Amino acid sequence: MKPGIKFCLCLFFYIFCHQGFSQENETKIYLWENGAPGFENRKNEPEQAQDWWVRNIHNPSITAYFPEKPNGMAVLICPGGGHENLVFNSEGKDAAVYLNSIGITAFVLKYRLARTKDSPYKLETHVKQDAERAMRIIRSRAAEFKIDANRIGAMGFSAGGEVVALIAYNSNNVLKNTTDEIDKTDSQPNFQILIYPGPLFIPKEIKADAPPAFLLAANDDSCCSAPIIELLNGYRKANVPVEMHLYSKGGHAFNMGKRAKTNSLKTWPQRLADWFEDNNYFVK
Repeated sequence: MKPGIKFCLCLFFYIFCHQGFSQENETKIYLWENGAPGFENRKNEPEQAQDWWVRNIHNPSITAYFPEKPNGMAVLICPGGGHENLVFNSEGKDAAVYLNSIGITAFVLKYRLARTKDSPYKLETHVKQDAERAMRIIRSRAAEFKIDANRIGAMGFSAGGEVVALIAYNSNNVLKNTTDEIDKTDSQPNFQILIYPGPLFIPKEIKADAPPAFLLAANDDSCCSAPIIELLNGYRKANVPVEMHLYSKGGHAFNMGKRAKTNSLKTWPQRLADWFEDNNYFVK
């Protein structure tokens, strides 16, 4: 066989196997079989996606990313985008890939957008419903996903931090008058990770049953550095475990550090891995 042909065949099989591996470890799961309650007629409207954003989400879903060596942990990731867009790749998929690298099963939420033009959705109703349903699906299928139902966290970037706040502070959050077994599952995360979170839905008082928190932002972020300070003070007062990292500069939307200009922000995900290890989240 000629060297050139041999090289092309090897390249083809590498690409084929790589694509197969990616598809096997990435699965999209719609939150409701027949579409979002009350909006079933919009189920089949196609999403719009370009460059960094996804829009026109009417059939909310989670995309599951499975690690090669799962440690039993899972995290629901809520990307930001100001509730007008969804920053799916850099605040969703990139986070999932990193979490997979340390053994964590990740689920990226595509929630409905409440601030797009003529949106029929409301944050405290429909977006909250999406986040709750996502957590319930993950927890109710824990055995199938090979995860521990008591080690499921929620991670939010910017507006996604507001989505996490909608489910984090309401303990034992189950729907009682329902025939859907999924909705009888608790939707509160066991821990939360907030990266430059938006200011909405932070409770005035943190209760003792709030999930432990990892908080991170840049001090020069005029939008979203103050919320983590407010949360820190609330957590300390309630004596609930919390860790905060406030970097001197970096602005907003540095994502998983790929866009960061400072060395400290480029390596911030390692601080999260340290937090997991120091607090025994990796222990089965």
